[in-house]
Amino acid sequence: MQITGNHQMARIVRHNDESVREGYIRNGGKEVKLFTSALKAFQCNNRIVMAQRKHLDDFLRGRIIGRLECGRTQLEVSEELGIAQSVISRLWQRFQDDGNVSRCYSTGRPRVATPNEDRYLAVTAKRNRRSTASDLSRQLSSATGTTVSRQTVYRRLGHIGLYARRPVRCVPLTATHCRLRLAWSREHAL
Repeated sequence: MQITGNHQMARIVRHNDESVREGYIRNGGKEVKLFTSALKAFQCNNRIVMAQRKHLDDFLRGRIIGRLECGRTQLEVSEELGIAQSVISRLWQRFQDDGNVSRCYSTGRPRVATPNEDRYLAVTAKRNRRSTASDLSRQLSSATGTTVSRQTVYRRLGHIGLYARRPVRCVPLTATHCRLRLAWSREHAL
């Protein structure tokens, strides 16, 4: 069935969320039933007015961010994908804040430093091996404006395997060890 005439006034009233095999639109005063192809064409060409409560999967979130990074407006992306602009706006804001678009709700106290700031700490610590946790905290504060404690720096560096320990090159030998090793080498010398 084709939608002709005044189809801008038509809107989706309800549809089958699972498979989107059938849906109903209201065109003027009449409610018209559409099946898969016509309903999808209608969804692509018109903004969906009915609220749909479903979570975005990771792939769709990536598509949204990709389109926004390419220069499309939030309204264009909203109309293309049939997702409310407020959802796209929140997703874009979260991506700009911490570079993350995954859906993770956590309880407890929020982290002070973002993942980008954690990476900055790691890179700075690797470049300046002799800098202390206090130095790293001050450098992060001057670079990003985020103030973290010395203990936080210890924990974040500990998570990636950077500790304030010197590598031991050899086992320290006592005078007795040295004497015994010298005696053994003299016995076995050619």
